[in-house]
Amino acid sequence: MSDKYTAEAIATGAGRNGHTRSSDGRVDLDLAFPVELGGSGNGSNPEQLFAAGYAACFHSALQLVARNAKADLGDSSVGARVSLGKTDTGGFALEVELEVVIPNLPNDEAQALADKAHQVCPYSNATRGNIPVTVTVSDD
Repeated sequence: MSDKYTAEAIATGAGRNGHTRSSDGRVDLDLAFPVELGGSGNGSNPEQLFAAGYAACFHSALQLVARNAKADLGDSSVGARVSLGKTDTGGFALEVELEVVIPNLPNDEAQALADKAHQVCPYSNATRGNIPVTVTVSDD
């Protein structure tokens, strides 16, 4: 792989109850366990950050494949739901659901573009074979 861009961040404090900051300072926020995991919820968490990054990256990949196919995405969006759960062996694992909305296209055309984007997106390529990722086209 030839590097095109490298992002850097550091986590300090108590991990999920600490702080994270990118090297350029654009990301600079407190972290907290979500209420569902017994925390205060008074900060972001790694799953939220991963969901935001995956949604944005996938939407860019979708725009790329749509441009190549000369398809109009219109007012499209991508939502990401990242779930954290316990494994049978006592560890933890992630699962991702991506919801793609392309109001200007029939469902089958939208799904074909989403499937192609799933092959292009760096997050999809990084997670493939490692965690379950579902890509669904929705009307809303």
